[in-house]
Amino acid sequence: MHQTSSIPKVSTGIDGLDEVTGGGFPKGRPILICGSAGCGKTLFGIQFLVKGILENDEPGVFVSFEESAADLTNNVASLGFDLDRLIAEEKLRIDHIPIERSEIEETGEYDLEGLFIRLNYAIDAIGAKRVVLDTLESLFAGMQNEGLLRAEIRRLFRWLKEKGVTAVITGERGDKTLTRQGLEEYVSDCVILLDFRVVDQIATRRLRIVKYRGSTHGTNEYPFLIDEHGISVIPITSLKLDYKSPSEVISTGLPPLDALFKKGGYYEGGSTLITGTAGTAKTILAGYFALGSCLRNEPVLLFSFEEAPDQTIRNMLTIGIDLRPYIESKLLLIHASRPTLHGLEMHLLVVNKLLTEFRPRAVIVDPISSLVSVGSPLEVKAMLVRLIDTLKIHKINALFTCLMSRTGSATDDGTIEAVSSLADNWLYLQNELIDGKRKRSLLIVKSRGMEHYNDSVSFTISPAGISFAASSTLTSSNTANGR
Repeated sequence: MHQTSSIPKVSTGIDGLDEVTGGGFPKGRPILICGSAGCGKTLFGIQFLVKGILENDEPGVFVSFEESAADLTNNVASLGFDLDRLIAEEKLRIDHIPIERSEIEETGEYDLEGLFIRLNYAIDAIGAKRVVLDTLESLFAGMQNEGLLRAEIRRLFRWLKEKGVTAVITGERGDKTLTRQGLEEYVSDCVILLDFRVVDQIATRRLRIVKYRGSTHGTNEYPFLIDEHGISVIPITSLKLDYKSPSEVISTGLPPLDALFKKGGYYEGGSTLITGTAGTAKTILAGYFALGSCLRNEPVLLFSFEEAPDQTIRNMLTIGIDLRPYIESKLLLIHASRPTLHGLEMHLLVVNKLLTEFRPRAVIVDPISSLVSVGSPLEVKAMLVRLIDTLKIHKINALFTCLMSRTGSATDDGTIEAVSSLADNWLYLQNELIDGKRKRSLLIVKSRGMEHYNDSVSFTISPAGISFAASSTLTSSNTANGR
């Protein structure tokens, strides 16, 4: 999503959120961040200030009505945010205004004049461009006069706008309203709702832009992740089919398999699906693909949902594939976790973060069928559509393995049905017992834009690796045009 508004904007400091908001937050206007306890509102405000200082040289003021400066500093230190240094450099001011409800007694007219004076001094002292107020409910604790309360909220937001600072105000979500008072969302120029939900024992954080005056913006819910680097958002619905398709060819990692394709391998930047029942050598072919990429000095990112890295390394060694040198040289990264660790969209967020940090030229997911444990085939397909499009945009070579059931059909599994249409190449593996002997075979179901071997090819697995039958050579009679 590109910025289509004439309203001046500033960066949000949140990875991915600038794209969703069409360029950032409205400059010099109040922004409301609301949500229930534990959804990340305070961290959102801190990151907005810290990134504004470090990346845009915009000093900031954080006014806390709950946590002390020491508590805030300690809480965000694990994210790499050194608040003490920013304070010493006079780029950041943290003003803690403790408010105890038990000490409040409403005896007359109540206004925020004291806060305005205090906030004005802090802003002017460092030339602040950004302000965070956390949280609004604490400021009005104990007030019974609803009319006066609403008037002061309006006056606060108007004062911030007149001051010309970009202000983030956090607020607790109400029962039937976005905030407890039900007014802040109306006087804010931009309102963002944070949600922390648990569905089928899987926790997911989501973000939605409720309104944004004078600017187009993403209207869907977007998952966001809180990790050791702070908050990041992925605009998962903004991808378009406008990527380039390279004509260069890369090796499958296994020369006999290369020979089954007219041009000697897969198209660069394409996606390959390998399906089969248990024991058909799906992971082994993925291992050859990883090895081939490493031999080209191309970084490989392998997501394993069933085996620990040590187990993968051990198993590959039994067929002559030694991945250890490439892991030690940081050319290969194996990210292993159970699918149930996150929801589908959170897995997608993790993938995107690792794409940014590791910058692989090849990505392997083994197996995608495990994702059904945290989502339906339809949801898995939606997630994989976004993943495949992301990889294609960056011209990353992708390979996915998928376990199918034992009913003898290559399209009997809902996951395969959902993914097979997305993949550029589809290899179907079989493992049959014929006259009491095991017979493994490979069939290239499709290879878009590439002539390929049209018949089933037998192969064996030994300590030397995979060996194909000697008769598997391309001829005019056994060659199919890619579709």
